Amino acid sequence: MDNTQPAPRLAASAPATPRTALRVCSDPNNLPFSNQAGEGFENRIAELIAKEMKLPVEYTWWAQRRGFIRNTLRAGDCDLVIGMPSSMELALTTRPYYRSTYVFVYRADAGLDVRSFDDPVLREKRIGVHLVGDDGANTPPAHALASRGIIGEKVRGYMLYGDYAQPNPPAKILDALAAGEIDVAIVWGPLAGYFVPRQKVAMEIVPVQPQIDVPFLPFVYDISMGVRRDDALLKAQVEQVMMRRRAGIDAILDEYGVPRVGPRRSEPQESTR
Repeated sequence: MDNTQPAPRLAASAPATPRTALRVCSDPNNLPFSNQAGEGFENRIAELIAKEMKLPVEYTWWAQRRGFIRNTLRAGDCDLVIGMPSSMELALTTRPYYRSTYVFVYRADAGLDVRSFDDPVLREKRIGVHLVGDDGANTPPAHALASRGIIGEKVRGYMLYGDYAQPNPPAKILDALAAGEIDVAIVWGPLAGYFVPRQKVAMEIVPVQPQIDVPFLPFVYDISMGVRRDDALLKAQVEQVMMRRRAGIDAILDEYGVPRVGPRRSEPQESTR
């Protein structure tokens, strides 16, 4: 798709009250995505969008776990979520601005070359996966391992939203890998892309295969921005900025080491909404 594609058409009606800030719903302790110090790539992208719209950024901070959308976006306390799956039903999503994947991570000195959930070596190794929510629900990697009979003491769970009194709770799984407590970690790509270079030991990052497991378990996701379902005007405004500044957004993602897969990363795709 070339750069001459027309920008999304704005809704005809103007908002009842002029927008005085770009009000962003965000997590205060979730690097590499966001934190209260503004150090995440979603913070940087929010600033880029707000600058283009000639607005300041105002944040509503809420831990991005169960109830995040209900207590922020849908409550009307903020208007834009910078990163969510394009297929999310709770919001009106923009065109995706990146597609990433789960990855295998292992120490460079481990002598491993794991590239698939079907690699028999996984049955012999200690594997770390994230768990989600207070009930310890399984993430896609945990389901993929379980479907292959890789369960029990060899698989260790790390809470994705662990102790919020500590910085960067999701990164604890990679700290465990560096310390030799596990042999392989299977994590969401952007987390690995940011934290692996910050570990004291060298590590390898390898996209998982298959991209979609049977019967239908995806490991690759399109990521969009999201607004309330009745805010088509803001969606169109944000998409205009995404198209004008897509090179700048790509540069931010590159800076944070976000792995991209699938369609050309800067190419706008039709929303799944």
